[in-house]
Amino acid sequence: MHRNISESETLTSQFYSDESIWNLSKDNIFAAEWMFLGDAQDLFKGQNNVIPIWLLEHFLDEPLLLVEKEDELTCMTNICTHRGYVMIEHPSKLRAITCGYHGRRFDLEGKFQFMPEFKEVQNFPRTCDHLHQLPLQRWNQFLFTALDSKSSFESIRQQLEERLYFLPFEDFSLAAKYNKTYNVHCHWALYCDNYLEGFHIPFVHNDLSAIVDYGQYTTLVGDKVVLQIGYSDGSGFTFDFPEGHPDEGRNVAAYYYWVYPNLMLNVYPWGVQLNIVKPITQDFTKVEFIYYIHDQKIFDLMEADKLAEKTEREDEVVVEAVHRGLKSRFYQNGRFSPKREKGVHYFHWLLHQSLLKE
Repeated sequence: MHRNISESETLTSQFYSDESIWNLSKDNIFAAEWMFLGDAQDLFKGQNNVIPIWLLEHFLDEPLLLVEKEDELTCMTNICTHRGYVMIEHPSKLRAITCGYHGRRFDLEGKFQFMPEFKEVQNFPRTCDHLHQLPLQRWNQFLFTALDSKSSFESIRQQLEERLYFLPFEDFSLAAKYNKTYNVHCHWALYCDNYLEGFHIPFVHNDLSAIVDYGQYTTLVGDKVVLQIGYSDGSGFTFDFPEGHPDEGRNVAAYYYWVYPNLMLNVYPWGVQLNIVKPITQDFTKVEFIYYIHDQKIFDLMEADKLAEKTEREDEVVVEAVHRGLKSRFYQNGRFSPKREKGVHYFHWLLHQSLLKE
């Protein structure tokens, strides 16, 4: 695949259907990149100090534990080092982590403490008898980990902060009543393809077109981050930027951030909507929408939840149609619009670098 978009072609249809590529993507893409875990404020809002999480259930299927001890958060495996039992199934308040299968016990730092009937075992405990520790990074209240980190989270943090630094995300209110999970019958990457370009907006989204000036729509490619900026003609709601902001004086209606490979942050004057794309099978994807509201009045006036629902359903129609179309015997691949599909091209290039090198 060519790094120059003007000379490049899209990924071939084989990428979306080949089972070996699908399986390879688990380790080469998702296990190697930073994955969204959740909201620390929400996860630890009660008395519980140990929170089990299945990272990309039904795909990576990695059982993890988030543990709070003396106001410090750590991430570790939720698998007993004796026989692989999943130890914690529900959020709990614990003084130690004890396996319910044979009683092996770990402290809250994941270090082995005790195992019944093991007095005769030699060379025990070993380093591998402790729970495996994973890196844990935080941006505002949002937590991230990587199973086999190949890149720096600091780069992601800096790119988000460049324009979003002035927004008090930790004061945004989680609006769970609006949260929703969508079932989309397409390959996960097709959903990202669609998100990463505004090319389709005037053809697919009439309501969204009314608040976003397509002519000014801008795509900026960073380091495993793509930012799309939606401008207003001045008649709608826009951000009130502080002095010195990169977009000071511009009528920005929305920032659309994509963090490789499967996280979107849709930032509006009313707050932020997170989209987490969760692969299930090659033909089926779940997309989780999570809402945080900063200004309820703007949210209500824009009918933001209804707009998001309509836009999502329109997107589902096109990505599901593409998914079916890619199975045609007469389609191999296509070309990119250098003006409108820079984000998609960068995504395909990243995928190619990870999976499709000869």
